[in-house]
Amino acid sequence: MAQLSDDCFAFGDSLTPLDAALRALHDRTAAIADQAEVALAEANGRILAEDIVAPFNVPPHDNSAVDGYAVYFDDLDAQAETRLPVTGRAAAGHPLDRPARRGEAVRIFTGAPMPGGDDPPDTVMMQEDCRVDGDDVVIMPGIKRGANKRDAGEDIRDGEKVLRAGQLLRPQDVGVAASLGRTALRVFEPLRVAVFSSGDELRDPGGMLDPGAIFDANRFALAAALTQLGCTVTDLGIIKDDIDVIRAALTEAAVSHDLLITSGGMSTGEEDHMKAAIESLGALHFWRLAIKPGRPVALGQIDTPTGSVPFAGLPGNPVAAMVTFLVVARPLILRLSGATEVAPIRYRVRSGFTHRKKSSRREFVRAKIVAGEDGAPTAEKHGRSGAGVLSSLVGADGLVALPEDMTFLEAGSMVDFLPFTEVMP
Repeated sequence: MAQLSDDCFAFGDSLTPLDAALRALHDRTAAIADQAEVALAEANGRILAEDIVAPFNVPPHDNSAVDGYAVYFDDLDAQAETRLPVTGRAAAGHPLDRPARRGEAVRIFTGAPMPGGDDPPDTVMMQEDCRVDGDDVVIMPGIKRGANKRDAGEDIRDGEKVLRAGQLLRPQDVGVAASLGRTALRVFEPLRVAVFSSGDELRDPGGMLDPGAIFDANRFALAAALTQLGCTVTDLGIIKDDIDVIRAALTEAAVSHDLLITSGGMSTGEEDHMKAAIESLGALHFWRLAIKPGRPVALGQIDTPTGSVPFAGLPGNPVAAMVTFLVVARPLILRLSGATEVAPIRYRVRSGFTHRKKSSRREFVRAKIVAGEDGAPTAEKHGRSGAGVLSSLVGADGLVALPEDMTFLEAGSMVDFLPFTEVMP
């Protein structure tokens, strides 16, 4: 496992713009996950740990794109029909067993190798544009040289880098690897993440709620999001607001995990001991991000006999916890997992609502996409805006990101929209 430097999360104490924080994360973190070779059938959804370079052309030979007849263009009459004897047959997996000759046509089927030889045919006539007359084929005029012939390497060229280390493998990537004859790929192992919540008011679902208590939602939401990112998740439950209990839980978890994540307990009140516990075990840096919801995010590391284990402390309010997970913790987790491209795709859509905001901070508004009057995708504000209203995320399709310099959004303006499907597939 790669190690973190002692100051990789240090970024100053002032209110930090989100883009600056993300650039620092990108520049100061790298993969810490181990690597392993897995069978191709098990590679989908994993992060590739090696570049894949084609050892040969795909397809390895010229082949026909249609069912028809392989011919020499120079044998064809450009103004009138051409009659040629059909003297051979080539099908996929069954090439012509001899070199082709001028003045003949070879019956050929889609995917079949073009007949070989020192002077092979260069054109394929579709069967729909021909007619058969006994042992001959009659070819209409007007075809172009090279028509319906697919060249060797049309898909992938010998020596081409087709997959890159750090990319998340999708079904099409696995298919490309198979087309190159690969049976296994080197990938990063799943990041081992421990998740826990802090707060004496929290209770696990299924029990009874005594006065002043609430059910813990954050831990389950974060664990689900981590699982979707390919992590192996350990649920450490709810940790009491007791510094000795917190220290013991963090110390034990750091030995067998690559990353620790908590929600809540990061304030400076008398019952918030997380900060002191982390600092006594390693180092903690508060990032007061210029975003809403979710300004306080703590990143740090816990020292162990074998190295430092990163720690992320998210806000306790459920919406703030989810938003900071998506925009800050998610790219951190992907970088630690070996991914190189961690920024999700955002889309420009029309705003269907007006909104006032403070300057100098990025604001994320929960929104649902509807069809506008002209059918164009339009973002409508969804649900109540409180940082504790978790239900507002359920009916929303994603987040409208309003830039720092904006103070008033007019309906009909174009905005950046981050779909949940981009960050929680």
